[in-house]
Amino acid sequence: MPLALLALAIGAFGIGTTEFVIMGLLPEVAGDFGVSIPTAGFLVTGYALGVMFGAPLMTVLGTKIPRKRMLMLLMALFIAGNLLSAVAPVFAVMFLGRVVASLAHGAFFGIGSVVAAELVAPDKKAGAIAMMFTGLTVANVVGVPLGTLVGQTVGWRVTFAIVAVLGVVGLLGIAKLVPEMPKPEGVHLRHELAAFKNVQVLLAMAMTVLGFGGVFAAITYIAPMMTHVAGFADGSVTWLLVLFGLGMVGGNLVGGRFADRALMPMLYVSLGALAVVLALFTLTAHHKILAAVTIALIGALGFATVPPLQKRVLDQAHGAPTLASAVNIGAFNLGNALSAWLGGLVISAGFGYTAPNWVGAVLAAAALLLALLSAALERRAGTPSAVIAASAPAEQRTAVHH
Repeated sequence: MPLALLALAIGAFGIGTTEFVIMGLLPEVAGDFGVSIPTAGFLVTGYALGVMFGAPLMTVLGTKIPRKRMLMLLMALFIAGNLLSAVAPVFAVMFLGRVVASLAHGAFFGIGSVVAAELVAPDKKAGAIAMMFTGLTVANVVGVPLGTLVGQTVGWRVTFAIVAVLGVVGLLGIAKLVPEMPKPEGVHLRHELAAFKNVQVLLAMAMTVLGFGGVFAAITYIAPMMTHVAGFADGSVTWLLVLFGLGMVGGNLVGGRFADRALMPMLYVSLGALAVVLALFTLTAHHKILAAVTIALIGALGFATVPPLQKRVLDQAHGAPTLASAVNIGAFNLGNALSAWLGGLVISAGFGYTAPNWVGAVLAAAALLLALLSAALERRAGTPSAVIAASAPAEQRTAVHH
């Protein structure tokens, strides 16, 4: 595997860290700016909305610019956003910094995966893409917990400054190691947009919004929930996030293994179990050991939905998957934004720090209902996704995405 993949993985590591580390630092950020925890939760919502709108916008822009240069521009945007967050004098500037950083997120993973695939032989494309995404996975096991620990001991501004430095390392690595590549030819936006006329594509994206939103409803407010309800010390949030990250890694591997074998049954099981576990978290959050186990399960079940949901979108939009894939990245983050906002609403309404778990359970259950509806419509039309997938080009069937 070429060293250029290491540069892409470092960029993915930085992006993954900045996306998730804010959840462990909400109390510190809220206290510093003198805002409530639900108000600080808008930093999660703002980032998620930035990814949702930035993914298709930057992807379309990226069709006009050579890919290496576009990746460098995206990393520069990421660095600027994190530096702005690190020095923000008021909450509004911090919010702006989060949005600026988020604009690089979706397009970096979309364009980066294409570049990774072009760097290797045809029979190693999936492995190259997976290697780049290793940076995102490791971020949730190492980067986020360490960033939380640094933020709680030295200050949250230091965390975002370190993430900006990671962005600089990724930018220099891309400049040095990634070869020059011409801008893509033959990309027709009208053809890509036509994929959104397919009801199954829209249903798959709606499942993404609701299913992954269920995870974020609980995890956004994990720090106050675990310290105020479970009785953990502030420093323990770091290790709880490690458990969540390990659950993510395991769930992602299991989801990826079974997505090709039995995609819809995998979705039924993972979404149904996620809804149950989130509902139970309302009770287990009061007990330290049970809370820790539940957090790991939420990470595992939540990320077990990611490969089948992404593959579902790619299968259904097989004729023009590029923009649909990027928009689905935005759909994940729309779910994050929706659930963070709803979780803040129920806390502000006085239902307590465990109330967002019920929000997550309802969202996951709604995603399960949509999965059942999608399968029913597919059976009625007589066009199972396996047939659609079989007609897609091989490189689309092996695509790997966040």
